[in-house]
Amino acid sequence: MRKLAILVAALAFAPAAFAAGGGGTASWQQWHAGNQLGDRASLQRGARNFMNYCAGCHSLKYVRYQRVGTDLGISDEVLKENLLLPGAKVTDYVLTSMPGALANEWFGIVPPDLSLITRSKGSDYVFQFLKTFYADPNAATGTNNLALAGTAMPHVLSDLQGVQRAVFDEHGAFVTFEAGVPGQLSAAEYDAFVRDTVNFLEYAGEPAKLQRATVGVWVVLFLLLFTAIAWLLKQEYWKDVQ
Repeated sequence: MRKLAILVAALAFAPAAFAAGGGGTASWQQWHAGNQLGDRASLQRGARNFMNYCAGCHSLKYVRYQRVGTDLGISDEVLKENLLLPGAKVTDYVLTSMPGALANEWFGIVPPDLSLITRSKGSDYVFQFLKTFYADPNAATGTNNLALAGTAMPHVLSDLQGVQRAVFDEHGAFVTFEAGVPGQLSAAEYDAFVRDTVNFLEYAGEPAKLQRATVGVWVVLFLLLFTAIAWLLKQEYWKDVQ
């Protein structure tokens, strides 16, 4: 797994599939991630996906391995065996092992840190980006992307999703995707893979959100209870006045 994280992820993560969330492929801008931040199993799968396919190029510089393990219910032993990059400790931040100079030489740009990608772009954007890669022989990487035209990121999830072809009309407007080289996953399986990955990235953008959401429920319940008590107290004080 560690070798896979270095060799495969040394490219980066992304791709495309057929219609998700309804509406057909022409409405790809209306696709929604629909991820559930409270789904721990999904977050665990997303962490696995990120470390296998993304961490070779992208970092999460505001997130520590140990925090991921604690929040997602992953023991230090499992972290060390399956998620940590070579040489990393559980107390380290999730940093890519790829030198910036080398990345710039390979891709012409240093792959960005993804700690805040869902907070800056939105989960739906990341979901759409990972699903709208298509074959483009004119591109340096052999693929292009509807969500980010001219992206320097290769289509590194093509072994899972395959390589689809994009159909454009005479005005250059996108029409639909056509099946190309098949991948290992079906369209539904690939959607689930992407959704888990986006779910983890949303968690990474604000790890405290899980706890904040839980505490928020109790705060609201307390305020409702306090309001009820205050109303009853008011009724008791004012009954004689009325």
